[in-house]
Amino acid sequence: MGQVLSVLGSFLPRAYTRELERLQDQVAPRPFKVVEKAFRRDREKHPDEIFKSFDRTPLAAASLGQVHVAYLAPEGEGGEPTKVAVKVLYPKIRRLIQIDMRVLRWVISVLGLVLPKRNLLSAYSQLNDVLTRETDYRLEAKNMAALAANFENDARVACPTVYEDLSSDKILVMTFMDGAKITDLDALKAQGDNPTDVARLLVTSYYKQLLIDGLFHADPHPGNFLVQPGPVLVFLDFGAVEPVKGSLKKGMLLFLQGIIGKDDDKAIEGIEEMGFISPDGDRELLEKTVKQYFMKLVTMRIDDYSRLDINDFVTQEELREVRGQMKDLMKSVVYPDGYFFIERSLLLLFGLVAMLDPKVNALELGFPYAMQFILSNNGSQSNLTMPGSGAQPAVA
Repeated sequence: MGQVLSVLGSFLPRAYTRELERLQDQVAPRPFKVVEKAFRRDREKHPDEIFKSFDRTPLAAASLGQVHVAYLAPEGEGGEPTKVAVKVLYPKIRRLIQIDMRVLRWVISVLGLVLPKRNLLSAYSQLNDVLTRETDYRLEAKNMAALAANFENDARVACPTVYEDLSSDKILVMTFMDGAKITDLDALKAQGDNPTDVARLLVTSYYKQLLIDGLFHADPHPGNFLVQPGPVLVFLDFGAVEPVKGSLKKGMLLFLQGIIGKDDDKAIEGIEEMGFISPDGDRELLEKTVKQYFMKLVTMRIDDYSRLDINDFVTQEELREVRGQMKDLMKSVVYPDGYFFIERSLLLLFGLVAMLDPKVNALELGFPYAMQFILSNNGSQSNLTMPGSGAQPAVA
């Protein structure tokens, strides 16, 4: 239940979600007999009957399953055994998720007393959908292949490869990926990689996914990345891979055109197209608020992402005014379908980048991708300049 709540970063206080997120890669593993049972049910064999060797101690454990190291027998005489990672879904975990989601529905009914219930229910629906899909390893294998295909021409990004003949909806066998943990700065430096380069690679890989590919890894917490010398960014755990839906894509195009062209009306049009504006909310108040802070947003420069302070963005008087209007503003905003995991991914992503190098300008790195996104969707390059600069970018 704690892991389920950890993804509600937009609705729970950050102090709570920070603690809950630790559950994502700090889960006690299940005994090996649970893994044996899973293999008996799914493959009607013991792991030792399938693999040359199978490590009884898991490499990693999470709420839905755990990962073990195993070795496949050599293909030819004199060959070396092949090291693989074996991901095993816990028996009956699908039933436990259903119970957790019922409890979460009750939590939402309580939170709905102080927060817009419509937004909470939208987030609940999207979360329920992705958790259901995360318990089907056949879908995860397809996600892995799709993301790998999108980066096949980029040697700086790597994904495991699935052994389809050994995998099922409950067991996933894939190539073993080595690498340093992305948050282990000493290990990164020891293998010759600059954390700043890793941060930039991480950010640009996500802009490519969101703006160019339209398909993104929706769970960028530190446990889902390794870094090989280069640096080469290794993605892990493909249970949550999401498309950028049509209305969001069209709205993002308009919003980015507004941001880059310093056109607040265009930005508001994009917000509406994405589905953020409630039909029964105070549209006039929302537009006024957006326009009031629009130029601050497009011209603001952030030197240290680990020390972001709302006081750098608004005055105390403006903050009091917004707080006084918050109830009406909350009623005026709805959570569009498909946006929940985009927002959560960006929050986790920028937090991870700040850990690697807080001085990396994550927003500025996205500008070439935003330009490519606009131009490839019949946008115009005229009058498009980098916010805070006077130069028009060169876009290949």
